[in-house]
Amino acid sequence: MKIIFLDTPAFAKQDMIDAFEENEIQCDLFSHPSYQDRVNASFESDFFKFVESDHYSFVFSFNYFPILSNCCQKYGIPYVSYVYDCPLTSLYSCSLINSCNYVFLFDKVTYYTFKNTGIQTVFYLPLAANVQRLSKLICPPELCSKLSSEVSFVGSLYNEDHNFFERLTSISDYTRGYLNAIMAAQQQVYGSFFLEELLTQPILNDMQKALPYTPLPDGTESAAYVYANYFLCRKITSNERISLLKSASEQFQLKLYTHNRPKDIPNAQYVGPIDWYSIMPLVFRNSLINLNITLKSIQSGIPLRCMDIMGSGGFLFTNYQADFWDYFFPNEDFVYYEDKEDFILKIRYYLHHDCERTQIAENAFGKMQDFHTFSHRVKAILNTLKS
Repeated sequence: MKIIFLDTPAFAKQDMIDAFEENEIQCDLFSHPSYQDRVNASFESDFFKFVESDHYSFVFSFNYFPILSNCCQKYGIPYVSYVYDCPLTSLYSCSLINSCNYVFLFDKVTYYTFKNTGIQTVFYLPLAANVQRLSKLICPPELCSKLSSEVSFVGSLYNEDHNFFERLTSISDYTRGYLNAIMAAQQQVYGSFFLEELLTQPILNDMQKALPYTPLPDGTESAAYVYANYFLCRKITSNERISLLKSASEQFQLKLYTHNRPKDIPNAQYVGPIDWYSIMPLVFRNSLINLNITLKSIQSGIPLRCMDIMGSGGFLFTNYQADFWDYFFPNEDFVYYEDKEDFILKIRYYLHHDCERTQIAENAFGKMQDFHTFSHRVKAILNTLKS
């Protein structure tokens, strides 16, 4: 079998290609600079020339691209999209209902958002890890000493000066106070998302004046969806991550692998960004506790970071995410915290209980190996296509 693989920047691109090849599927990479456009004559022309050059069973991409869906619809070839971002405004394109689509979503709440409206082209599929590759990585002793830590966090703090929320400079004091209040409430709640419904029309109007948002011509996303998920969720996540990491750094050895040095966490050891493919798994393996503090817009899904931690043999300590309970057991495969006090107490506990911590990491690694590799996901995709 041979497929077209849209060549875009994606963390797990090579892992997915390896999984396809493991299942005897050859991937021919198609690239084009305008893949994010909704309409582009050059993209369409180049794609049709490419698809005509051989016999392909389907087209694949990480994340969903309306222009690719529309091209596949015109040509009559299945389009498989495996989404790892949340939020993703391209899902709100009218093209989502194209009959060629097989759109696999890792967040179950997002899946039901579309499924419950009668859209038949969406499917639920959690993310995965290339456990075989991760288990073969060898860490030189000198690098192990540099990467070892009691607690580690890999990811963005969303503390850039140009982030969306900070650009709402002209909103009224009332609107700012209202937004701060609902963000503070959402920050304390896991398993329920209420920001969109709390964005009343007067609040949205004020935000629109400060930083207007206009959906693309084929877009169906609401202004409330965009402001809640792209403006507020990132700010909440920044507040939450900085608050928790600051508390952890004051009591434990903490290493931060992130792009922007945080001013509010002076006790942490700032390392900077690292390579996702080759170095990040070694961080997970050499840290006693690996933190996941989920982006708030991921309402129930298991983030890719969590799959990578468990697939690398690391100990995962995370916030509550409902989809975990479909596949893993708390305190057996991972540990989750409920609030800041619980966060600190459990870090201290598992730093002092090596056997329990090691066993939990081994349990998770075994389940990842047996059920949650990208090869398992390829098989699930193929079964869906056949059915």
